[in-house]
Amino acid sequence: MGEQAAFARMNGLGNEIIVADMRGRGDRIAPAAAIALARDPATKFDQIMAIHDPKASGTDYYVEIINRDGSLAQACGNGMRCVVQALAAETGRDRFTFETLAGILTAEEHADGLISVDMGKPRFGWQEIPLAEEFADTRRIELQVGPIDAPVLHSPSVASMGNPHAIFWVDRDVWSYELEKFGPLLENHPIFPERANVSIAQVTADNALTLRTWERGVGLTRACGSAACAAAVNAARTGRTGRNVTVTVPGGPLQIEWRGDDHVIMTGPAEWEFAGSFDPATGTWTRDAAASLERGMA
Repeated sequence: MGEQAAFARMNGLGNEIIVADMRGRGDRIAPAAAIALARDPATKFDQIMAIHDPKASGTDYYVEIINRDGSLAQACGNGMRCVVQALAAETGRDRFTFETLAGILTAEEHADGLISVDMGKPRFGWQEIPLAEEFADTRRIELQVGPIDAPVLHSPSVASMGNPHAIFWVDRDVWSYELEKFGPLLENHPIFPERANVSIAQVTADNALTLRTWERGVGLTRACGSAACAAAVNAARTGRTGRNVTVTVPGGPLQIEWRGDDHVIMTGPAEWEFAGSFDPATGTWTRDAAASLERGMA
């Protein structure tokens, strides 16, 4: 067994997160370890947020994001809120700058305990998302599920929030669609060379929508922060809502603001559950009844 690393099991609106402390180490969490942790009912997760020492100057930490299938993710807004809560409790700070695969992002914890993450600028170009073929207008692309003359889902809006998203707009309740059936097919559709996060969205007011997401490399999830951001900006750019909306996911509400400087700010809660230690090579873990990442990761 290798040298153990501390972790906390947390959640962001039910989005199951493991925050792993990989600072001061030269290794990374192996895909096999992630898969093993995901299979255990006590540690199953949507994403692992692995905190590493900073790589880029001007940043506090590098965060590697790992899906339950062992693949890497570029962005996870709900996971970043968990990281901020853990680090804020440890350091006493309330503002942080992180580097991820998607780039540099900033985040802060507010006095009321809610956490805002600057998710950066959305990208709408077909090559930036990316798509396998050219679409001049990604507010509505040609993609459907079901019969040609009566599709169940069709014409999604697509965008990148550091990771690719497809948003299907529906008029009925989002729970009336078999996302568990369509999600795997759409995630792996040839139009998405890097696969995609697939969401069903219903606009319920000019400043509100409800959302369900099939998350790339994860499956059905109670919350996907980057999907909530992608849905909000696509709702605004298709004229369905304004630029400040409440996105209600199965786990609860997120506040999304698409600012005038093009940055997308996501605000919501994070919750600590328990702490432990694990082997980054194998995923073997033990619960630590005494330690708490919420009270410090040192």
